[in-house]
Amino acid sequence: MTIRDSFSGRFGIIAAAAGSAIGLGNIWRFPYLCGQNGGGAYVLVYLICVALMGLPIMLAEFGIGRSAQSNAYRAFRILSPRRPWYLIGVMGILASFTIMSFYSAVGGWTIEYIIRSITNSISGDHAMQFNDFISGSYTPLFYQFLFLALSFCIVMMGVSKGIEKTSKILMPLLLLLLIVLCIRSVTLPGASEGLKFLLKPDFSKLTGNSILLAMGQAFFSLSIGMGCMITYGSYIKRNEDLMSSAGMVAGSDVLIAILAGIAIFPAAAAFNIEPGAGPGLVFITLPGMFEQMAGGMIFSAFFFILLCIAALTSSISLIEVVVSFCSEEMRIKRGLATVLVVGCIFLLGTLCSLSLGLVPGLRMFGMNFFDLMDFISSNLLLPIGGFFITIYVGWVLRKRITVKELTSDGSLKFTGMRFFYFLIKYIVPVAILIVFISGIL
Repeated sequence: MTIRDSFSGRFGIIAAAAGSAIGLGNIWRFPYLCGQNGGGAYVLVYLICVALMGLPIMLAEFGIGRSAQSNAYRAFRILSPRRPWYLIGVMGILASFTIMSFYSAVGGWTIEYIIRSITNSISGDHAMQFNDFISGSYTPLFYQFLFLALSFCIVMMGVSKGIEKTSKILMPLLLLLLIVLCIRSVTLPGASEGLKFLLKPDFSKLTGNSILLAMGQAFFSLSIGMGCMITYGSYIKRNEDLMSSAGMVAGSDVLIAILAGIAIFPAAAAFNIEPGAGPGLVFITLPGMFEQMAGGMIFSAFFFILLCIAALTSSISLIEVVVSFCSEEMRIKRGLATVLVVGCIFLLGTLCSLSLGLVPGLRMFGMNFFDLMDFISSNLLLPIGGFFITIYVGWVLRKRITVKELTSDGSLKFTGMRFFYFLIKYIVPVAILIVFISGIL
């Protein structure tokens, strides 16, 4: 019998799972959504959503993975044989694959901007520079390939020697770089207005749509519904406390998002930049800010290295979901499985990249291929998968299995068990349905 790889301990679990959760969404998406939806008011709603929606689903996924000790597909086949719940795992695997198709392209963009920062070549019309770059034929594909090659090397080495060891290095480095950027940002003249915007709630700007966006951000930023936490849960040893591990992962995710806001908003206030600049905030607006700042290219390099690390730690978890499925279900050796999975991701990612420029005719349902992959994964596969996970754990999976996992075979006390079941059976499914319906309308 083959001994299954696993995380060596608590720090490894938290570093890897937090690395999966902490991605471009925390450092790129969270700040501009916060800027567009009332600053501190949005942060407050986001924190509530993480606690009441994100954390219970993460716990459920950890429990499913550790109980079955298998990949996202087989976990449901083991726990509920001869029933179609394994389709949840299939959706998670498909979601991970489609996310990586466009995520790897954005990861490549971060490498390009690291090089531009180091060579001091960020100047002039930033919107035109960015659009010229992503619409190019070979350069974005080269950097996408380079980003995937880095991810490939880490996943190829396995769970403990590759994913865990790398996460233990990259996550502290990510935090250190973010703290350096925060210190620089808050020491700029006029930075206090940016801090006030982030930390002082303005409920007059909070709308129903703002609440839905915060719910969606909490759901997606924690890597829920894509098979990552089920797969990582299967690598957690039985003596580890799932509740405290999930709490630390969610807490780390929130901390990084807020620190990203502290790094961006005070600097934006100092240079009179609109905090709700939208998706172009990172690659168009912020380079202009760094250009005006003393020592700006150094801090620009720090920022894009930070962004690249965040993208990399998320990408290895997404690739691992698909690789674990291929190696365990199709009996393909891990090395070959990694080659095949990353190769297929690059082919699909090439279509995403080319649809932004060289082949603009790559469109379906009124969207270019890049946006289509984003829509299918973020607006369809993830919320549907997350919804059925809550239904499965709350209404189908035998309660004793869940209790056994959350109490580590009865060795730990979980005093919030009733509250957990109340959330997972009634509150969270309704919340996900609201996000899902709003996302497709």
